[in-house]
Amino acid sequence: MPFPLSRPLVFLDLETTGPNIYSDRIIEIGLLKLYPDSRQESFSSLVNPGFPIPSAATAVHGLTDADVAQAPSMESLTDTVRQFIQDADLAGFNIRKFDLPMLCEEFLRCGKELQLQGVRVVDCQTIFHKMEERTLRAALRFYCQEEAQDAHRALADAQATRRVLEGQLRRYPELLADLDFLSEFSGGALPPDWEGKFEWGPDGEPWFAFGKYKGKSLREAFMQEPSYYYWMMEKDFLLSTKAMITAHFCRLYPHKKTTP
Repeated sequence: MPFPLSRPLVFLDLETTGPNIYSDRIIEIGLLKLYPDSRQESFSSLVNPGFPIPSAATAVHGLTDADVAQAPSMESLTDTVRQFIQDADLAGFNIRKFDLPMLCEEFLRCGKELQLQGVRVVDCQTIFHKMEERTLRAALRFYCQEEAQDAHRALADAQATRRVLEGQLRRYPELLADLDFLSEFSGGALPPDWEGKFEWGPDGEPWFAFGKYKGKSLREAFMQEPSYYYWMMEKDFLLSTKAMITAHFCRLYPHKKTTP
């Protein structure tokens, strides 16, 4: 990388059965890990989603039911993926809005949680859109004068994203070759939830960005109306959003049950 790393940086890309974080599933994971000493390591795996891949998704990435028939389940891969990305910062293309929310949701479906507190995230799509507003294929051509090879395959896209980031740093002198700067430029600290239902308040706690408690903290809402927690648990929120809400509810009411 054209800037020093204080800890590993993992480029992440997923291929999925579709774009819906609620109902679609991962069918391929690609991870490229760069170490501070310039070593690099990669991991990729097809994933059996447990149901047929829609033809519209196959038209994008070319993966079929036959390709994933003998692939491992997501549940069997969670420990490997967690170990690969632990103690690392993350980078990707549209990683904040899609890849990370999808990965976190898949972990929770498997009864596990992916902890990302303190992780710096660089989203090359955010940088690209702020500068040029293009796609990954166009970004690779624009910044690197390359044509995408094996586009829409996870590891190939992760490797392409790495080259795009290097090209962006070469092209824009205003982009500091510093992970703290790039993470902040990509959007800063990760939000309390992936749906935008909450935002960080001035007290560092999640505040409602919707509904009757908009502009108030979870703590304030639960102290005023504990039953509001159960109402939210019955709504169609992401599992990761419900897990965040539950964690705050349990800290305030450690002896209350978390089911109605």
